Amino acid sequence: MRYVLGVDFGGGASKATLLTENGDLICSVSKEYAMSHPHVGWAEQSPEDCYDALVENVRSILDITGIAPESIEALALDAATHIAVLLDDEDRIIRPAIHWSDRRSTAEANRLLEHHLETVSQKSLNYPNALWTLPQLMWLRENEPQNHARIHRILFLKDYVRYRLTGDFVTDEVEAMGSMLLDARKNVWADDLCALCGIQTSALPQIVAPMQIVSRLTDQARRDTGLAASIKVIAGSTDTVMEVFASGSIRTGQMTVKLATAGRICPITDKGILHPMLVNYRHVIPGLWYPGTATKTCAASYRWYRDVLCQHEMHLAEDRDTEAYALMDAEAARIAPGSEGLFYHPYLQGEATPYMDDSLRASFIGVTSYHTKGHFNRAVMEGVSYSLKECLMLLQELGIAPDCANIIGGGAKSAVWRQITADILGIPLRKNVCDDSSMGSAMLAGVASGVFGSFAESVQKCIKPDCDVIPDPAAQAVYQKEFSRYRAIHDALAPIYQGMVD
Repeated sequence: MRYVLGVDFGGGASKATLLTENGDLICSVSKEYAMSHPHVGWAEQSPEDCYDALVENVRSILDITGIAPESIEALALDAATHIAVLLDDEDRIIRPAIHWSDRRSTAEANRLLEHHLETVSQKSLNYPNALWTLPQLMWLRENEPQNHARIHRILFLKDYVRYRLTGDFVTDEVEAMGSMLLDARKNVWADDLCALCGIQTSALPQIVAPMQIVSRLTDQARRDTGLAASIKVIAGSTDTVMEVFASGSIRTGQMTVKLATAGRICPITDKGILHPMLVNYRHVIPGLWYPGTATKTCAASYRWYRDVLCQHEMHLAEDRDTEAYALMDAEAARIAPGSEGLFYHPYLQGEATPYMDDSLRASFIGVTSYHTKGHFNRAVMEGVSYSLKECLMLLQELGIAPDCANIIGGGAKSAVWRQITADILGIPLRKNVCDDSSMGSAMLAGVASGVFGSFAESVQKCIKPDCDVIPDPAAQAVYQKEFSRYRAIHDALAPIYQGMVD
């Protein structure tokens, strides 16, 4: 029996998934790590934590399954994009990686919008905001010049972890788009975009296809992980495109709704669509794209809420990764749609679609002495889903949103949240048994190594439908009314938040 392995690095945890050559899921394990928030609006991640999590997860899979390491044919990694790992001339990490949700570079992004919009948008096929590596590096040059001066090489998060495994210096073409340093039409690093943040293109990695076999494991990596020298290491790609792939969305006219660290709605198209509220990326399948909308803190909102306000549930749960959420869900399920007038706006790190406003802050509005913990639990889910409704509305206005979708991401495991999302969006949602990005990476490793004969074969073998979620008409009626109030609250509070910007 041959196996393939995929490893994902999210904002708060890494997950590893092992599939057989028949597409059966044998084992999945995860390891949480911390996200650092040293200032308001900042978010940073330790690349070393990600490597350590990979080592622990891979060894756990080998221990749990007892399979021979030599039987694992290939390995692929994925992570959120826009996360640059800066290395000095001895390949030491210069500083913690700035996460995509960090909003410190808002002023730099605004300068790009004001002075360089035509160049940046036409070459990168995206509009500047604080998500991207380009304004982040501009911020670094202006605020940490000593660190900027030490930059010798730049990798991206999953590429750094793979570098620790193999010593290669490459990235994939989807990840490269996330830097805003790529001439996306020519698929080469753009000298003029790099000049805007004071780096040379020679500091950036070689660009390869996501399916490329890049190298073999180093001796140290084999000792760390327990994997065999024979394993093929694939370039891999970004977490969202791996989730899109793992959902079975491999042709135009399909769409994914993602409840992960960020919330995304991504239709599959045959071309990129340049729009100030869209994030534009290629699919791993040549010729396809997934231009998407985004809400910045989706499952990240529920995790923040759990960690800060649900200590009782975490104390009761032996496994806080799953049981604490189950306890929270059970309380939310007892509350009627609309949370009886309690609203949550998921702006922990500002907001992307449809506002692109980094000054926005999260809030609970409408609290009364009647409201219970269950109301707050449900309000968080509803608030994120309202924000996704705003994302869907933009896609509908552009005429690229089909009338159904695959629902993916860690939040989609919650039956309560799935139903809330279907009711608020007003479209049927299909949930597969497994559809996370680590599974997508394992599927990609299988296609790249020949374990699966094609993308279509990998989908046919690996994807098992779980359930269909149909909107409830009575709940829809409630949410249509409450959604207008949700938007009115944003409109009322936005000027206040803008006045709070330092």
